Amino acid sequence: MATVAAGVHEGEVGVRLRLRRKVTGTEPKTRRQWGAERRSEPLSIIHPVPSSSKITRGRIGIVVTILAWIGYVVSTIIRQFIDYGGSFRFTMEALSYLVVVTFLTFSALMYLVARQGALIRFRDHDRAPRGMLDRHFADTRSERLTVLIPSYAEEPDVVRLTLWSAALQEYPYLDLVLLIDDPPTPSDPDVLAKLEATRRLAPDIEEALRAPRERFRTSLDKASKRLATRGVDRRAVTTLLADYRAAVTWLEDMAAAEEVVDHVSEFFVDQVLFGLANELNLTAIALQAALDQGGLPDADRVEELHRRLAWTFRADLSSFERKRYASLSNEANKAMNVNSYLGLMGHVWRPNRTAAGLMLDKVEEAAPGDVDIPDSGYVLTLDADSQLLRDYCMRLVYYLEQTENQHVAIIQTPYSSFRGAPTRIERIAGASTDLQHILHQGKTHHNATFWVGANAVIRKRALEDIVEVENVGGYEIKTYIQDRTVIEDTESSIDIGTAGWSLVNYPERLSYSATPPDFGSLVVQRRRWANGGLLIMPKLWRQVRQRRHSRERVHLTELALRVNYMGSIAWASFGLMFLLFYPYDSRLLSPLVLVAALPYFLAMGSDLRACGHRFSDIFRIYGFNLVLLPVNLAGVLKSIQQAFTGEKIPFARTPKVRNRTAAPALHVLVPYLIVGFSILTAYRDFNHQNWGNFGFAVFNAVLAGTAIRAYIGVRASLVDMGLGVVNWLFVERRPQKVEAPPPTDTAIDWASILYYGDRRLARDLRRRDDRRRRLRSAPR
Repeated sequence: MATVAAGVHEGEVGVRLRLRRKVTGTEPKTRRQWGAERRSEPLSIIHPVPSSSKITRGRIGIVVTILAWIGYVVSTIIRQFIDYGGSFRFTMEALSYLVVVTFLTFSALMYLVARQGALIRFRDHDRAPRGMLDRHFADTRSERLTVLIPSYAEEPDVVRLTLWSAALQEYPYLDLVLLIDDPPTPSDPDVLAKLEATRRLAPDIEEALRAPRERFRTSLDKASKRLATRGVDRRAVTTLLADYRAAVTWLEDMAAAEEVVDHVSEFFVDQVLFGLANELNLTAIALQAALDQGGLPDADRVEELHRRLAWTFRADLSSFERKRYASLSNEANKAMNVNSYLGLMGHVWRPNRTAAGLMLDKVEEAAPGDVDIPDSGYVLTLDADSQLLRDYCMRLVYYLEQTENQHVAIIQTPYSSFRGAPTRIERIAGASTDLQHILHQGKTHHNATFWVGANAVIRKRALEDIVEVENVGGYEIKTYIQDRTVIEDTESSIDIGTAGWSLVNYPERLSYSATPPDFGSLVVQRRRWANGGLLIMPKLWRQVRQRRHSRERVHLTELALRVNYMGSIAWASFGLMFLLFYPYDSRLLSPLVLVAALPYFLAMGSDLRACGHRFSDIFRIYGFNLVLLPVNLAGVLKSIQQAFTGEKIPFARTPKVRNRTAAPALHVLVPYLIVGFSILTAYRDFNHQNWGNFGFAVFNAVLAGTAIRAYIGVRASLVDMGLGVVNWLFVERRPQKVEAPPPTDTAIDWASILYYGDRRLARDLRRRDDRRRRLRSAPR
C-alpha cells in the first residue's frame, strides 16, 4: 500500500511540475540543436546488476584483444622480416607502426580491464539500508564535515544551485564555505555586481533555511524529552508525521518557485528538491500507515526520524576570500584557493593591517573581529558547477567510518553528466563522461583509484600527512593539494598513496557536474586535462619503488591502469597523428588490427547503450576525438615545455557561462586540415589501389567533417578563425608611463618605512610585492 501511494505521489509531482512549466512558461529556455539529447531524467542511482553472460563476454573480449595483438606481431611484422627482409625505411616504418598499434591496443585493453572490474563491483555492491544509516549516525558522534566550494568568476545562479544541493545534505554537522577567488575590489561595475551577488548567496540560503531549521530543531528537542519520559504514543507519531508533511510542502513550494532555464536547473528541481521531497514523503506515508494499522515504531526510531529532519535543514553557510589577505597564497589556481582555507582550519586568526597589506596572525583566544575557522574531521571539495544528491555525504562518511575502511583517505562518486543536453557537443562530451564514471569504478576494483576533483570526501588527517609547509615573508604557506600541474587531483592521488592511504570510488551515481556546452569551453577543459600526466609519472615510479621496498605487493594490473590513465592522452594523440598523416606501407596492414580493436568498440557501444545513449555514438565519439586532437596535443606539449623550463603552466578555468566561448583559431583550423589531408590521402591511395589506407582515410574524412559541422559549427569556426587573425594583427597600445612625483617631506610613506625599514628598500620591496600581486591575480 505504501509503495503504491509513493508511486502515485511521485507521478503527481511530475505531472504538477510539467503542468506548471506549460502554464507559466518556465520550460528550459536554452535553444536545442537537432540531434541533442531528449531525455532529461538521469539514470538510476544504483547500477543494474550485470548478468553472468555480460561478465563472461567481457573476459572473452580481453582474451581476444591480447591474442589478436600477438597474432598481428607474429603474422605480419615478424613474417615480413623473415620472408622479405626489409630496407631501412621499411624497418623504421614497421617499428613505428608496431609501437603505435601496441600503445593503442594497450589503451583499449585497459578500457576492457577497468570495465570488467566495474561490472564485478556493480554485481557485488549492497546498498546500506536507510535505517542502518540513521542508527549509525545516532549512535556514533561523527566528526564535522566542511564543504569547500572554490569559485572564480562563476555565474551566481550556477553556484547557487551547487550551494543548495550541499546545504540540503542529510548530515549531522555540516559547514559550507564558498571560497570566492575573484579580485575583491574590481573596477568594472558589472564584475562588481556579479561578485556582490555571489557574496550574498551564503547568507540568503542560510536565511531561507532559518524557518524549517528552527521548527525541526524545536520538534527534536521536545520529542527527545517526551520520549524519555512517556515513550511512544499516537500523539508522538502524529507530531512526527506533521513535521514530515511540512518538510515535503516546504520543498515542493521551493521547487514551484524555481525558474527552470536549462537542463541543469531542471535537474535541481527534479532530482534535488523533488527527490528529497519524495523520500521524505515515503516516510510520511509509512508513518500514516503505522497509525492506520495500529503499529507504532519504537522510541529510538521516532527520535532518529526527528533527527533526520533537523539535520537535513541545518547547515552553517559562509564565504571566504583569500585575496583579501596578503599573508595567504595568491597563486591563480583552484588548488591554492582550497589550500589557503585548509591551512587556516582549527585556529583563530586576527586581521592585522600592515604596509604590505592585510595579514592574518594566529591567536589563542577569539575577540570581536577575529576570524574563527573551526576544524573538521572530513572535508568535501565540490566544484561550483556540480550538484549532489540528498544522501551523498551520509553514505560516503558512513563508508569511511566502518572499521575495515580506516585506511581510506578519499572517497568519491565519479560524477555523471546532466541529461537533456541542448547541444550535440555537450551530449557527446556527456556520453564520454558517463563512460569515465564506469572506468573509474573499475579502477577501484584494481586499487588504481584516482581522485576526480569535481567532488570528494577527504579525511583531514590524511591531508595533514601530505602537507608541505613553506615560509614566505614570515608567514606559513601550507600546501596540501599540489599545484605543480593543472591536474592537481591526479598528483594528489599519488601523494596520498605514497603516505600509505588509499582511495575509493563509491559504486553509485550520487553526484553530477556540468559539461562544457560549446567547443570553446571544451577546449579549455580538455587542454587542461591533457596537461600534466607525463610530469606526474616519475612520482608514480618513486611510489612503486617505495612500496616494493616496504615489501608491499604492487599488482601489474594496478600499475598498468595508473600508467594508462596518466599517459594515454599523450601516446594516443601522437599515435593518431602518425596514422593520419604518415603513409605507412600497405604490407603493415592486417585484419588482426581491427580484430584487436573490435572488443573495445563493442564494449564501448554496450556501455553507451547501458548509460542511455546510442550504440552508434561510438562513431561520434571517434569524430569528437579527431577534432580534439590538436587540443590534446597542445596539452601534452605544454607538459613537455614545463618539464624543460620548470615553470608552472597557468591554470585555465573552464568557462561556466551560457553564452558561446570562442575557441583558439589554430584549434579550429587543424580539424579542417585533417579533413583536407584525409581526402588527399584517399585520392592518392585510390590511384595506387591501396584499399586499406583508402578506407581508413575516407573513414577519417567523413567522421572529422561530420564532427566539425556538429560540434564546432561551420559558421562558428569561421568566426573563431577570423577572430584569431584579428587578434594576431591587433597590437594594443601601451599606456605611457607617468613618472611619480618625487617624495616630499610632507608625503613620507611612514607605514612602509616602519614595516620594511629603509626608505629606498621599502619602495623597491613594495613595487616588487605589487608586481607579484598583479601577476598572481592575472586572468587565468
